[in-house]
Amino acid sequence: MRDVHVIGTGQTPVTQGKAPSASHLSSQAVTYAIEDADLDPRDVSALYLGNMTAGILERQQQLASLCAHACGLTGVEAFTLEASCASGAAALRTGFMAVAGGFYDIVAVCGVERLSHTAREDAARALSSAAARDEAGRNGQTFLTLNATLMRHYLLAYDLSPEDLAPFAMTAHENGLNNPDALLRKPLDMDAYLASRMLVDPLRLMDAPPICDGAAAVILASGRVARARPARARPRVLIRASAAASDSLTARNCVSELRLPAAEQSSRRAYRQAGMGPEDIDLFEAHDAFTVITALSLESSGFAERGEAVRLGRDGAITRDGRLPISTMGGLKSRGHPVGATGLYQVTEAVRQLQGTAGVNQVRDARVAMTQNIGGMGATAITHLLEAA
Repeated sequence: MRDVHVIGTGQTPVTQGKAPSASHLSSQAVTYAIEDADLDPRDVSALYLGNMTAGILERQQQLASLCAHACGLTGVEAFTLEASCASGAAALRTGFMAVAGGFYDIVAVCGVERLSHTAREDAARALSSAAARDEAGRNGQTFLTLNATLMRHYLLAYDLSPEDLAPFAMTAHENGLNNPDALLRKPLDMDAYLASRMLVDPLRLMDAPPICDGAAAVILASGRVARARPARARPRVLIRASAAASDSLTARNCVSELRLPAAEQSSRRAYRQAGMGPEDIDLFEAHDAFTVITALSLESSGFAERGEAVRLGRDGAITRDGRLPISTMGGLKSRGHPVGATGLYQVTEAVRQLQGTAGVNQVRDARVAMTQNIGGMGATAITHLLEAA
């Protein structure tokens, strides 16, 4: 298997109600990434694009081909990948395998979503298509109600209160303040958290991410190509591991067991690929779509024992100066969660940290970053480990 490097990144600001189309957003992000890599579009051999809802909400499929044409990637292999909220990481993993397997030397990967142009009810229905159809349809469940149930069980099982989960959201907002591309650039303290509107008891507005739009992209290259490029002041970034796992679409598993089996498997596989463990990770871009999912992701990835993730928030371990910084540019909670793009935002932000270009949000001495993108109620989990090379 060949080495795979990230040689360019690009992203659009996360917004609400401003994007004309998903194809427009994706072509912007890919163009930015190609420019950042200092490439001609003719150097790129393939485009892999992650998206969840364009076929439902925009009635537009073939986004990868649309994007490729708009970016001048004439005639390249172009596929659209769907893995609900993990679609972006699924596209990245596909691009990683194409380069690692020797099929191409340079590929583009993008994630995109446009959710805010339609009624919230329509967006919610589109998102709920990632849940088990029989379960959601029979009980009228949405991701809000499913995550509220999960949160309730988690709090009861470990004798916790919502305040114990609040530091995950508060940390994300603190980091998002300094990210010009974040949607919710406003501080959040415990009083504001507790005063936020109850969505579905015990889930508050500040436990959940906003409906939004955005796109992010990276350019991947083989080690040979990356090493042959002119030296830059910033270090190269190597993808040390790419691993995925799946689980049932039903929420019963994670609710009854209070764990994310797919996240456990994908993180273990990634650690094994890289010859690393949780103790080697300098920062973690968690899938903090809901505060309870942040806790379960931390536990499933080996950063805390079951029921103990809240201690990381309580002790300040997850802040930028802590022993395991998370959501370093605002995460899904503050930067925003344009679902098909989220996995690529995580990676572009991790690359900035490893290259030392994260500004005031820079994590000191960051060498190894982990990103984890989760689809549905844990039905898909894709983990990447990146290292400054």
